[in-house]
Amino acid sequence: MNSAMATGIVTAILGLVLLNGFMYLQQPSMIFYPTRELVSEPSDWGLDYTDVKLLTEDGVALHGWYIPRAGAQRALLFFHGNGGNISHRGDSIAIFHRLGFNVLIIDYRGYGQSEGRPSEAGLYQDAAAAWRYLTDERGFAGKDIVIFGRSLGGAVAAQLASRIEAGTLILESTLSSARDFATHAFPILSHVLYLRYGFDNVARLQKVNYPVLVLHSPDDEIMPYRLGEKVYAAAREPKQFVALHGDHNSGFLLSQPEYEQALRSFLARSLPDPEADNGVD
Repeated sequence: MNSAMATGIVTAILGLVLLNGFMYLQQPSMIFYPTRELVSEPSDWGLDYTDVKLLTEDGVALHGWYIPRAGAQRALLFFHGNGGNISHRGDSIAIFHRLGFNVLIIDYRGYGQSEGRPSEAGLYQDAAAAWRYLTDERGFAGKDIVIFGRSLGGAVAAQLASRIEAGTLILESTLSSARDFATHAFPILSHVLYLRYGFDNVARLQKVNYPVLVLHSPDDEIMPYRLGEKVYAAAREPKQFVALHGDHNSGFLLSQPEYEQALRSFLARSLPDPEADNGVD
């Protein structure tokens, strides 16, 4: 090997190391887009609510809202996407409220009024704290809880769902894995980059043994439709796929009223009768 070739190889390796170092430091800001200011609250949407304070196992204080629905015997645990905070999810909360659910929505660490800084492992601990609140403090049985995740929140929802027994899991406009998304966003660069995050929904769904609903729009400009199809393919039966209309952030609204009708139908088929365990033959 001549010196020019050796120099070229060393330079390429050094450049690759430097590139990975730079991208390693940049990845959190490329994944998480939290905002601190709460621009509204459920009372602005005509809904009663309770401020919720949670403490994760690693000692991070989280903030959320519990929005009750009079007479409801079931709860929906809502995990939002990677931007904004809980105050930007009023339209979705209203839909699940109409569908007859008590709703718990939390801000991940570093979002809204929650302490800390976001990380993949941290978000999973946040989800576990929210689950404990519903089961331990609110007294809901796992079978009476729906886990819902949109966009990056789908990865949080799927990880929690793989560890516990809930009633159903709903994943909307989410990714199959961080690697798959990186390959889409950076087709060449992704092959030489070290990824700090996994967010592997495909692997998680192998461990979910209750009904799964996947919703995704072919027009999604952020999360490719084929990733949603891959998520659905990974899920076990019973499962259902619903094609939405419109872009990533507004597809659920642009797909109304079919969106809400699809949710209602799936939940009616998938959730057990709350009166089934009352001891009456």
